Amino acid sequence: MDRRSFIRTAGTMGAAAATAGLAAPAIAQGNITWRMVTTWPKNFPGLGVGAQRLADRITAASGGRLTVQVFSAGELVPPLQSLDAVIDGTAEMSHGAAYYWQNKSPALSFFTGVPYGMTSRELTAWIRYMGGQEIWDEIYDQFGVQGFLSGDTGTQAGGWFRNELTGVSDVQGLRFRTPGLGGRVWEKLGATVTNMAAGEIFQALQSGTLDAAEFVGPYNDLALGFYQVAKNYYFPSFVEPGLATELVVDKAKYQALPDDLQALIKDISQAEYDQVASDFYANDPRALQTLINDHGVNVMQFPEEILQAGAEAAKEIMTGLRESDDPLVKKTAESFIESLNIVRTRSRDTDGAFVQAREKYFTL
Repeated sequence: MDRRSFIRTAGTMGAAAATAGLAAPAIAQGNITWRMVTTWPKNFPGLGVGAQRLADRITAASGGRLTVQVFSAGELVPPLQSLDAVIDGTAEMSHGAAYYWQNKSPALSFFTGVPYGMTSRELTAWIRYMGGQEIWDEIYDQFGVQGFLSGDTGTQAGGWFRNELTGVSDVQGLRFRTPGLGGRVWEKLGATVTNMAAGEIFQALQSGTLDAAEFVGPYNDLALGFYQVAKNYYFPSFVEPGLATELVVDKAKYQALPDDLQALIKDISQAEYDQVASDFYANDPRALQTLINDHGVNVMQFPEEILQAGAEAAKEIMTGLRESDDPLVKKTAESFIESLNIVRTRSRDTDGAFVQAREKYFTL
């Protein structure tokens, strides 16, 4: 897949042209058209494709009563303004990741992925069965929107680095693209952290504006062509043990829909969460082999010193959030940490123990 086919839609240049002539959401003969804006380039593996498929499934399952029209990154609004587009009424839906909006509330990072936090399965357990969704609703109520899980990448890669890392000293002054609370961890380790949309990262690496960048993992990173400008690919991402994406809808308009259409949106979002997660599990390892065998990428593990320092930084950040003066941030952190300490035992004693045994004893 040609990297440039993704990047052409990832910037902001087409936003004004796409906006021209757009009417308000159409309601004719009982049929409704909603606009979905995304943070992802058009046809982007896993994430962009998942957003389009979610929209298509809603349109088809509703028999056309609710048609969802997708605008990829930069087509209607800049990629990192998709939530604002729903809040201000430019669109009815957005597809992105909650940690992009931590400037609105640091608590939102918990609903995507946090350093040394929950894996994908652990996160869904918290959100669906341990009170996470209710807290998420409280946060988004402040902005008049409703959030649903809509996908997951699983544990991510740690990032692309121009130079090898031998310890924390190599992080000092490193210009690194990485978002969310993970970015705060790398800042504590000495990096200069920035966030930018997917389609902007390659050029920043190529020009030397960035020394390193983390986006998702092999499936997406291969498509974006990072291997052309950096060869050292570090694993695992200790700051993003799972990355959940979200579908956000205008809450008032959502609640005004008939009950069956409300249920349809919720159920299809949940189905898409599982679909996207399976997509990444199937295609990340294939893409990684392509990166190694066809493009000469060096796959490396983070030094123990960096892993340990990252854990200490993560503890500081989590403790600060748990002691926050913001009641919702405090409530979110307390619920997340309490739930993590429950679900991690299942992961350790069952999933983790099995994987260790399989790797040690079983090959075909």
